[in-house]
Amino acid sequence: MEYEFFTRLMEIDPLKAGLLAVIGGISTMMANRGIAVFHDGLRPLMPEHLEGRMNRKTLAATSFALSFGLVIGFGIPFSLTAPIILVHSLLLGTDVIGTWCANSKKGFVLSGVLGALYAIALMTGLRSVVDIFAHLPVNFMNNLSKVGDPIVACFALFPAIVVAYQYGYRKGIWVLIATLAGYIATKAMGSLSFGGALSKPVQLDPNGVALLISMIVMFYFAMKERAPVAGDGQVPAKGANEMLVGLFSTRIQRIQNNIWLLVLSGGLTAVASSMSLSLLAEGPVSLQLMAQGEGANATLVALARAISFVPLVGMTAIATGVYSPVGMKFVFVAGLVTNNLWIAFIAGSVIMFMEIKLLAKIAVWLDKYPGVKACGDHIRTVITRMLEVSLLVGGMIASNAILPGMGFMVVAGIYLLNRTSKRPLVEMAIGPIATIVVGILANVIYLMGIR
Repeated sequence: MEYEFFTRLMEIDPLKAGLLAVIGGISTMMANRGIAVFHDGLRPLMPEHLEGRMNRKTLAATSFALSFGLVIGFGIPFSLTAPIILVHSLLLGTDVIGTWCANSKKGFVLSGVLGALYAIALMTGLRSVVDIFAHLPVNFMNNLSKVGDPIVACFALFPAIVVAYQYGYRKGIWVLIATLAGYIATKAMGSLSFGGALSKPVQLDPNGVALLISMIVMFYFAMKERAPVAGDGQVPAKGANEMLVGLFSTRIQRIQNNIWLLVLSGGLTAVASSMSLSLLAEGPVSLQLMAQGEGANATLVALARAISFVPLVGMTAIATGVYSPVGMKFVFVAGLVTNNLWIAFIAGSVIMFMEIKLLAKIAVWLDKYPGVKACGDHIRTVITRMLEVSLLVGGMIASNAILPGMGFMVVAGIYLLNRTSKRPLVEMAIGPIATIVVGILANVIYLMGIR
């Protein structure tokens, strides 16, 4: 019995394991050479080391301090809620490994090997933890998935909050009303058969339609805001991004010199994030949607997140000469729109290629539409706030299902105590972590004979 249990723990899909190992190896080698790192906070530090102003030990220690807590407190807990790995679990770890290995030929090769082993260990380890939890007297894994239930409903509202942040409370209210109207109308309609033209009616998802409507309205407002136009006879003033491109042209060239390694990384990531493999997810929301088989909604969410990262990834890449192994995250969208692995690879590769080639032009374009740039900043802020609220509510729902009554108490207690900590966990991770704690507590109570 025990032999069968541990044998099953080691059973992993060779294709998935191999793919994840290659992604892990490439990402670690790029971090080792300062070509690309996933952590947005680490990216500005890379030129300091590459140009001799920071030694390797300091860079490695900083990378560990920035990433380790997020891997343990954010990436892994979310990955446990579904049989899909949150990309943060993988790529924050490869950042750490890459910077800890020496900047030499041996260090470069070693980083690739360790990155691949880390990826396989992550995949096997998560599977093992899930299987161990499933064999406990109180199996709470099914209830653990309830943590993400409120996310799907709440996410459609984020464009209304973005508009409220950027253009005022009243416009935000109107977008909220339009979102709710779209949801109600879709719910009432149910499905589309186009007067019987379709033998199998198309089922409409109310959350997906509501999100689509609210995103269209949000970008309508953002595109309306244009940069000031120079008067007759005046030379148009250079925007901040255009000046940035001029100042850091050599750093842009550095990214373009490594384009093919980045293209390979983009293509493989797109394959891993396709619905047919469902191996990697770009964020907690799309992870939950992928786990529920809602590919269309996961695509919309990934698209919204990718748009929000255009200014951040684009500007830090231009200023530092260091890119991200997943680019601006559009490669995840490429993976989600198709179930064909070869098409996903080609689409992801092409998207990464275009991102790098058009990096300077994208920055200049953002100068012309300051509303889009500001919108991206607000999207990231609002999504974080939305996740904090919905995951806390989801954690309470799941915890109460595991341990009625006491579940609410434990989650609320952990959330509030975390705020008093000198080194608090990321707030959006409290829901999943607290639910796991409640699940373990339920088993302890069971073993004590308390029913």
